[in-house]
Amino acid sequence: MHQYKGKLIVHTGSMFSGKTSSLEKDVKRFNIAKYKTIAFKPAIDSRYRRSEIVTHDLTSMNAILVKDIHELIEYCNELKPDVIAIDEVQFLGGEVEDIIRGINELLEKDFTIIVAGLDMDFTGTPFETVKELMPIADYLYKHHAVCVKCGSDGWVSHRKSKDQERIKIGASDEYEPLCRKCFLEENKNLND
Repeated sequence: MHQYKGKLIVHTGSMFSGKTSSLEKDVKRFNIAKYKTIAFKPAIDSRYRRSEIVTHDLTSMNAILVKDIHELIEYCNELKPDVIAIDEVQFLGGEVEDIIRGINELLEKDFTIIVAGLDMDFTGTPFETVKELMPIADYLYKHHAVCVKCGSDGWVSHRKSKDQERIKIGASDEYEPLCRKCFLEENKNLND
C-alpha cells in the first residue's frame, strides 16, 4: 500500500452511488495494512450521527467534525496520521482555493488523502471543490447510482422538493438519483 503515499484518491458521483462506501472500504484496507488513518467530515453534515461517517446502508466509521480545511490541517499536524479520509468534501468550509492549496500541502508532506464528494448539485451544476480536485487526483472514481425512474446509471441527485437553496442536507427523503434523460424530463415538467 506504500504506493499510495502522497497520493489523492477521489470518489465522486451522485447521491446513493457508493462514494462513501468506497471511501470506507479504502480506509479499512489501509487499517488492515497498519496505517494510521483519520476520517473527517464537515460540521455541516448533520445526517445520522455527528461523530461518524455513515453510509446510506448504515455502515459507519468514526470521524472528526471540522468546519474548514484549516481545522483539518491542525488535526493532522497534531495527530500525524498516514492516511486522511474526508467525506462530503464539497461541504468543507472555506474558499475553494484554500481547500485545494491545503490538500496539496498535505500531499506534499506525503499524506495519503481519500475524499468522497458530490460532483454536482441538484441542478446539475458542478461543486467547485470537487471540480478542482478531480484533475489533480492520482486515482479518480466516478460512481453511479441507479436512476429511480428508468434503471439507467444515475447522473445527478435530483431534489424532490421545489426548494431552491443550493445546500440542503438530506438523504432519500429529499433526493433521488436520476439519469440525464429522466432529469431533463423532470425539469421540463417542472417548468411547464
